[in-house]
Amino acid sequence: MIKINENFLKLQAGYLFPEIARRVNTFKDQNPQADVIKLGIGDVTKPLVPAIVKAMKSAVDDMGTAQGFHGYGPEQGYGFLVEKILECDYKPRGVSLDKSEIFISDGSKCDTGNLQEIFGIDNVVAVQDPVYPVYVDTNVMAGRTGQASKDGKYEGIVYMPCTAENGFVPGLPSEQVDMIYLCYPNNPTGSVAEKATLKKWVDFAKENKALILYDAAYEAFIQDDSIPHSIYEIEGADEVAIEFRSFSKSAGFTGVRCAFTVVPHKLKAYKKSSGEAVEVNPIWNRRHCTKFNGVSYVTQKGAEAAYSPEGQKQIKEVIQYYMNNASVIRDALSSLGYSVYGGENAPYVWLSTKDGMSSWEFFDLLLEKAHLVGTPGAGFGAAGEGYFRLSAFNELDTVKEAMDRIAKIS
Repeated sequence: MIKINENFLKLQAGYLFPEIARRVNTFKDQNPQADVIKLGIGDVTKPLVPAIVKAMKSAVDDMGTAQGFHGYGPEQGYGFLVEKILECDYKPRGVSLDKSEIFISDGSKCDTGNLQEIFGIDNVVAVQDPVYPVYVDTNVMAGRTGQASKDGKYEGIVYMPCTAENGFVPGLPSEQVDMIYLCYPNNPTGSVAEKATLKKWVDFAKENKALILYDAAYEAFIQDDSIPHSIYEIEGADEVAIEFRSFSKSAGFTGVRCAFTVVPHKLKAYKKSSGEAVEVNPIWNRRHCTKFNGVSYVTQKGAEAAYSPEGQKQIKEVIQYYMNNASVIRDALSSLGYSVYGGENAPYVWLSTKDGMSSWEFFDLLLEKAHLVGTPGAGFGAAGEGYFRLSAFNELDTVKEAMDRIAKIS
């Protein structure tokens, strides 16, 4: 008799974004003439910049020749891309890393979900609340939690509330935790962490022999020069932290798929029986090589071009376009009396719902009355109830139209 992994049965309803898509599709079926504006899922709308397109076309031409053809590449990524990452992302910030500490992948979502499997099932997980659902759901699937309570929280996970009162930056946990998920700039709240804040987390992890899983997928959107782009800008972080980066939002690779994860050699985990320290990097390398065949040559050449002078200039222009959209959203909602957060160093605007509505009630209101789609805060966790996320990924005229629609029902 084939047995099911019953941990999957603990998961709440559907994954957030497919559930949103289901509701939107039902509405569109019932209202085929409705012009629905989508500011929900964080999918980019601008095309790939010319420098990247040129590089990928050239790489396709390579693949059409005997001399330039590439079959299976190194699972960890081609050296030409890894070297650019070290040179452009880390060296200017005073961070020294080795090539063998960089792992190219097909997405930060995959990496944040997959990395947990190399750690013991009895590790206690701590997450920000609200939280990107992948952090929680993959640990539920692995069996690190009990059942979910009525408010959606799982037994065995430590939830760290992020609220307006604490600036959406949680305090250190009072209980013992082993795996700590941090996301800055934060999805969904758009908040950022200053160096002093990250130092507290690094110190806490060192004192408690804990691991920080640091999702920096939105670092390219930081506008404030005082805000760190990498946790490794904090001394000692390479002993306790794994960092995730992505080309999805910065370079428009949501449909292309390329990201990377940093696993420093100094990072150690421990054997349960003896407490003996074990280097994490070779274990992740073993898992990566076993379950992943690498990102395509064509894709990695496109990612490399993102670091060229032309690519950097073009990408910065696109990022500023999205951040201008975020500013338009912030200003419009603030003028309508909404409490608004984020949108200054991240492409997401986080707002309190209207008249004390629940997140899903507000979702339905916007969809039915304004034909506008956002993301209900409750979908990110219990502390997200009463909040709502709007994405800046769209055309400026569309964003302005969306704000006009909200104004008409406010």
